Amino acid sequence: MKIDTHIHITPPDIIKDYKKIGEKEPYFKLLSETPHNKFATTEQVVEHLSANAFDKGVVFGFSFQDAGLCRYVNDYTLEAIKQYPEQLIGFMTYPVDQKGLGQEIERCYKGGIRGIGELFPEGQHLDLENLHKTELKDYAKSYNLPILLHTNELVGHYYAGKTSVSLQSVEAFIRHHQDLPIILAHMGGGLIFYELMKEVRACFKNVYYDTAASIFLYDAAIYRALREMGVLDKVLFGTDYPLLPITRYESSLVDLTDGEKQAVLGGNAQRLFEKCKII
Repeated sequence: MKIDTHIHITPPDIIKDYKKIGEKEPYFKLLSETPHNKFATTEQVVEHLSANAFDKGVVFGFSFQDAGLCRYVNDYTLEAIKQYPEQLIGFMTYPVDQKGLGQEIERCYKGGIRGIGELFPEGQHLDLENLHKTELKDYAKSYNLPILLHTNELVGHYYAGKTSVSLQSVEAFIRHHQDLPIILAHMGGGLIFYELMKEVRACFKNVYYDTAASIFLYDAAIYRALREMGVLDKVLFGTDYPLLPITRYESSLVDLTDGEKQAVLGGNAQRLFEKCKII
């Protein structure tokens, strides 16, 4: 089974009015006005998955600061998974430090959504080190929902969306949520390499890393390094579509054996999602 674990879908009217929405949503404005930005509807995502022989894709709307906008994109995700239940797995989003989170998680779960994210720590002004004091932990644990969290490396070239959120704060968030499956986007911003530390490996027993946009950041040799570290089983294929298509990742996987490639392209995600009773 092949699974893309990181896909953004956007309602047509938000695509149409993205500049107006950006006037009140600074992080959305920053990302949506970049030259590389693209939007994709549900139908475009399903067509892309099918054209590349992928079985499933994890889809979610943009994580706005405004709870009403989050509910709106969650509605679009709910409709998407209802329309394409075999191809799409839905995640929901919300400013998780605001009131109403538990109610929204319940609503989305009853509608078929099976994960939370992609959450934007800086874009949504989230205090990662204290999120365990919100409703997020209890509700996510109650429904066994994976949490997808945006992370980025703190060195190298600047790009839109690159934040100053520290790896220390991400580690603190994980430490307070060790019972939950957590997916760190974009190879964890390099946090994956700290699994060489025994105490980090133990704390990160339920942490996974997606490959979204990794071809912009890392040499293909990263997979040899992760093999040597013994963490390839924690790597989940994700494209960040429509930013990048599936085909752009093919050359980055050349150092993997056939078995390793099958695991990264879907086997690892399948194992996680079966554990969470998502598929």
